Amino acid sequence: MATRIREKAAQRKANADKRPHAVARYVRISSRKVKIVLDLIRGKSVAEAQAILRFTPKAAAPIVEKVLNSAVANAENNLDLSAETLMVAECFANQGPTLKRYRPRAHGRANRILKRTSHITVILDQAK
Repeated sequence: MATRIREKAAQRKANADKRPHAVARYVRISSRKVKIVLDLIRGKSVAEAQAILRFTPKAAAPIVEKVLNSAVANAENNLDLSAETLMVAECFANQGPTLKRYRPRAHGRANRILKRTSHITVILDQAK
């Protein structure tokens, strides 16, 4: 039963995306709310995206700004790229695990409260 684990791992590493990125996992905000903010910065330069996030009155804006700054720091420190030449190539928010809580209601009943989480990913690339 030869599974070629080493060869498969080497091929995955060779095909891995080399662009700088940052991921925030298990953030306690609904991915639906985060996607609204991510749509504002997709395709923009880093400086423009940071300015947009700084003045966006949404709860997800400071969280996305932190992830963006982390991706910029990864690009500068790990790949020796300049922040002025970077742009937001991709950004998306996936749904994370949902915390289920219960709220007491009248007549001994209970309602379920869903506290949703999300995984936020920002991928940068060189501006062309």
